[in-house]
Amino acid sequence: MKAIYPGSFDPVTCGHLDIIERATSVFDQVIVAVAVNLEKQPLFSVEERMELLRQACGHLENVSVDCFEGLTVDYARQKGAKVLIRSLRAVSDFEYELQMALMNKRLNPEVETLFMMTSAEYSFLSSSLVKELAHLGTSINGLVPKCVEEKLLAKLGRRAQEAEKR
Repeated sequence: MKAIYPGSFDPVTCGHLDIIERATSVFDQVIVAVAVNLEKQPLFSVEERMELLRQACGHLENVSVDCFEGLTVDYARQKGAKVLIRSLRAVSDFEYELQMALMNKRLNPEVETLFMMTSAEYSFLSSSLVKELAHLGTSINGLVPKCVEEKLLAKLGRRAQEAEKR
């Protein structure tokens, strides 16, 4: 069975990777799908996020990385997937995720949403928090895959240098 794990992944964290790795033991194929949201201002481009995901998931044979624009259920139909994977860190995530799951079910009754709890060691972790820590010069070692840490620090370093020139 094929499943899709959609998200912005700006950037991918060890929490995301934990969900992806665990999903590979449940599903034959996991598509990690970067959502394109024109209203958001991501730090990394879609192409950069996809490349970082490919590097972080390179050891997982049944994972592919893709991107999509529009409704997740339409993308699932296009890919022939019947399951959407959504991760929950805390109770506060549940209300939003439940609304989305119910709307997705209404839009496409054939697609199920599977909620996976993030492992306790990553329950506090978010991409936003990682970016903030890195921007403030705090170590993000162990919070993101090494390839992401290097790319994030390089990108923020360039931004800091550009700001100093202004």
